[in-house]
Amino acid sequence: MEHIETEMATLAARFVNSTNRHVFLTGKAGTGKTTFLRKLAASTHKRFVILAPTGIAALNAGGVTIHSQFLLPFGAFVPERHLPGDITHGNFTDQDTLNRRHPLNNIRRNVLREVDLLIIDEVSMLRADVLDAIDHRMRAVRQNRYQSFGGAQVLLIGDLYQLPPVVKDDEWRVMQRYYTSMHFFESHVLKQHGYAHIELDRIFRQQDEGFIHLLNNLRNNTVTAADVAELNKYHGAEISAEGAGGVITLTTHNHKADELNRVALEALPGKAFHFEAITDGDFPESMYPVLERIELKEGAQVMFVKNDVEKAYFNGKLARVEEVDEKGITVRMYEGAGDKLSSTRYRLK
Repeated sequence: MEHIETEMATLAARFVNSTNRHVFLTGKAGTGKTTFLRKLAASTHKRFVILAPTGIAALNAGGVTIHSQFLLPFGAFVPERHLPGDITHGNFTDQDTLNRRHPLNNIRRNVLREVDLLIIDEVSMLRADVLDAIDHRMRAVRQNRYQSFGGAQVLLIGDLYQLPPVVKDDEWRVMQRYYTSMHFFESHVLKQHGYAHIELDRIFRQQDEGFIHLLNNLRNNTVTAADVAELNKYHGAEISAEGAGGVITLTTHNHKADELNRVALEALPGKAFHFEAITDGDFPESMYPVLERIELKEGAQVMFVKNDVEKAYFNGKLARVEEVDEKGITVRMYEGAGDKLSSTRYRLK
């Protein structure tokens, strides 16, 4: 379904374009945060860079990872010029070490000097120390040490009810000296310079008001007995994933999912065909949207991992392989009229 521009989204875009204030744009799942990002990127007069904490998030947003753009080392960033003397173990970087041991190359330096707006997506995963490291980098490269992010504007997009920042126990023992939590809003730069908070509140992804209410209760941990009863209406103990079309099994670990897929594929008759990705240049494995080598047979269930511009399919939609050979793949959708779709080569940059 195409998102309709809401008044809040229009005002948010106008605010970003007409001010230099840092902005945190949030909203529940399905409220149009990704659509807002894409429309802003297509229309803003400002020079911008799109960033995200992880490779997959960066790929989905059409950007690059924070660590790649800023050449940040993995580990924790201590927001001081030098590490305290009692920190002798662990993977910690201070301001001076970041400058000396991890200098930016000319391409990255020039991009950051020219940019007006840093757009950071999926900020629920963004650590406070990483945001402070970005601030330190920007002030240094733009030779503007008295303005946050060297005078650039930052737009932070995400939902704090989604994945939180990841911090190891040994890192937290040091980081708690500087932060009360590792969420991005505890960063020194935002605490000192502030930000505007904008929330998109209209849900587009679901239309059923009762289902939306139930989802909100799940989100807020306020589920009632009536909610549970409503959900249990759709529980089918007799349903088996084996041989059932349009059914997906959720697991806790990747290796369990891989094993289930292997067993299901081996149970199918017919010849297996292999398809391999062609990679070139700097494309780390962490950013692969699917396995580098895929094995398929006729009858195999597949899932789309991207959205089609004409809305023929979307990320997460299920289908079954109807025809497969060395030249390509044809799948039939489970939903609707069971439309068929032949594969096309998809290029990621």
